[in-house]
Amino acid sequence: MRVFMLGWEFPPHISGGLGTACYGMTKGLDEIGVQVCFVLPTAVPVGGAQAATHVDLRSPANVPDYVELELEGSPFENVSIYQARAALEPYASPGPQPKTIVEQRKTSPSSPSRKVIKTSQSTPQPSPAAQPAAPSKVGGGSFIFGGGGGHYNGNLMDQVNRYAHIAVSIASKESFDVIHAHDWMTYKAGLAVAAATGKPLVVHVHSTEFDRSGENVNQVVYDIEHAGMHGADRVVCVSHLTQTICEKRYGVSADKCTVVYNAVELPDSGQWELSPIRREEKIVLFLGRVTFQKGPEYFLQAAQKVVEHYPNVRFVMAGSGDMIAKCIRMAADLRLGRYVTFTGFLRGADVDKVFRMADLYVMPSVSEPFGIAPLEALGRNVPVIISKQSGVSEVLNHALKVDFWDTEEMANKILAVLRHPPLQKTLRQHGQIELRKFSWRDTAAKLEEVYSNATQR
Repeated sequence: MRVFMLGWEFPPHISGGLGTACYGMTKGLDEIGVQVCFVLPTAVPVGGAQAATHVDLRSPANVPDYVELELEGSPFENVSIYQARAALEPYASPGPQPKTIVEQRKTSPSSPSRKVIKTSQSTPQPSPAAQPAAPSKVGGGSFIFGGGGGHYNGNLMDQVNRYAHIAVSIASKESFDVIHAHDWMTYKAGLAVAAATGKPLVVHVHSTEFDRSGENVNQVVYDIEHAGMHGADRVVCVSHLTQTICEKRYGVSADKCTVVYNAVELPDSGQWELSPIRREEKIVLFLGRVTFQKGPEYFLQAAQKVVEHYPNVRFVMAGSGDMIAKCIRMAADLRLGRYVTFTGFLRGADVDKVFRMADLYVMPSVSEPFGIAPLEALGRNVPVIISKQSGVSEVLNHALKVDFWDTEEMANKILAVLRHPPLQKTLRQHGQIELRKFSWRDTAAKLEEVYSNATQR
């Protein structure tokens, strides 16, 4: 089995959980003998490739448009990685917050208005004006799509179309059995490659526009997601929570969907044995994108309630995103200045260090399709509190769970862990045992079943 995989980030150049998931999946597929051709858009500045230790991200000059660039030094024997020349910037600032979207539509004459068409269930319908047109050939077997626009980063929609061109060009020179497209920015490319080659398409839903933006979705992005899910032969969802959204909000039939949970790459034994970095203060950690979806404001609201009863604590917000300035102001307004530290985006050794400092990890997400970070925390011996509105809550039993909006209960659970070392110890010990059931190899085996079903259409 050979898979033509489309994704827009891959370690070490990541901005969210998708890059980590793609790495784990390709590693698992490699272990079971499935070959993968991974097409990666340019998502790092020139020269940033030198930071990679396991992949040589080449950026040769004088390369014609829409020509593939194979990357040397793939970390896995059966995985080939290509760097496409399309500047997709995953989640760098994927879109304004819901209120800002409305304001921008009112005040920005240069941006085309994409009005969401509501049903009685407040679910947008594919807009005829914004619906991607059927792929059309443009010389050399490349494809372009209609649509575009929206309120996303700069010329992101142009880059999505460009990525589709490049993917078709690369696919024309590759031999493969199935196409696997990760998240909305690659769906157009997946549809184009499927149209050009006749190969079955599997789309992998790691997040939907409803997760990212609540009810104020971007119509153009919704249209792309809708077209991708309906144009695919199979739809992989990272949780039953996500499958429910695909069925109710996008009209995808249940028999077309398969839930395949993510896993976690555990630290090596040396990292496991590193002693925690202890301070006089207890450390409560938020690690993730500082965006509407991740619920950072609920973390701060809970923090305010905690410090009233337990002042010897510090709340660390590690991450970046379009709500960072708002959260800094909010921390000041709540008089949390001495209790909250903002670190900015962390990677590699800095992530390990902040986990070693943490006494507790909190994931207060408003809508989290899965959530790998809690597994990473448990893998570093840190107990976790997770939102009930998350996919990982379906499979993680030894974690404290809370509704994201219930900041009173969130604060109570934080206080319980900080005040009661036996509870903290129990959560750690049971979490370590529970982690054993998460394996990227098992995830890969389930994906292989999906691929086989898709090829038997």
